[in-house]
Amino acid sequence: MEQALKGKRAVVVGGSRGIGRAVVETLATAGAHVGFSYVRDEQAAKAVEEQVRSGGGLALAVRADSTRPEQVTALFEAVGRYGAPDIVVNVAGTARFGPIAATRDEDLEAQLALNTRGAFYVLREAARRVAPGGRIIQVSTGGTASPTAGAGTYLATKAAGEHLAFALARELGAQKVTVNVISPGLTETDGLVMPAPAIAHMVGQTPLGRLGQGADIADAVLFLASEGGRWVTGHNLRVTGGL
Repeated sequence: MEQALKGKRAVVVGGSRGIGRAVVETLATAGAHVGFSYVRDEQAAKAVEEQVRSGGGLALAVRADSTRPEQVTALFEAVGRYGAPDIVVNVAGTARFGPIAATRDEDLEAQLALNTRGAFYVLREAARRVAPGGRIIQVSTGGTASPTAGAGTYLATKAAGEHLAFALARELGAQKVTVNVISPGLTETDGLVMPAPAIAHMVGQTPLGRLGQGADIADAVLFLASEGGRWVTGHNLRVTGGL
């Protein structure tokens, strides 16, 4: 799908590391001009910009916290200087694991702030600004379809983002805008914090016998963002290696 997005403008929320970085680099390689957000690590964000530019692409890093609606608006305005976005991908999320009975209020609030309210702010801004015929993609987690003990608050807050996306797909259909969810399985990133035995167990449960990689998720985003995804909307694409 080389240059499948040539001339398109994309916004990636949470693009400086992990899956988000892979999405930025993949969309840029496909020809999109990509604006992406980061919160704290400016050095990592600049490294993504440089990586994209060294490959002949265009990327713009913007500091923006998606738990703050005014910063989400500022992100879209920064990218919007070059025209309305054709593609919006929300990758940002956070996880706090533990039994529900032991969950602290502040742990729940942190997840609600980013996974639920943050998703709402991004999807609302995308709905207001995306170009006709555009693509909106909300990144969730495969865990919402296979819940496990200790992940209750995380999965609940991510599931809310999924349903916002499903409703938005119906609201924007008349504008030929597609809205979909991608739910990754266990993916090897610097944010993967699980004991080695637990990871080995999960890999053993996967028919394909390995952890997911950022590129696996980014290629699924590319499909939905491209012309090939034109007839897919209101769908949750589980990119989990078969789990």
